[in-house]
Amino acid sequence: MKLIINGEEQEVTSSTLSGLLDELAYEHDFLATARNSELVSAEERASCELLEGDRIEILSPMQGG
Repeated sequence: MKLIINGEEQEVTSSTLSGLLDELAYEHDFLATARNSELVSAEERASCELLEGDRIEILSPMQGG
């Protein structure tokens, strides 16, 4: 399935947001996620079904100053 992930089109096999994070090797604990501009909490990721063309944003904290 094709998704837009952080502004780039990607072909993925996962059908849930949680599965997508695993597929893309993200650490689940320290992320903010959104599907089609709607925030998805960590508790909702396993039940968040992905559809062709969804826009996914994955943000992780960065250190710096």
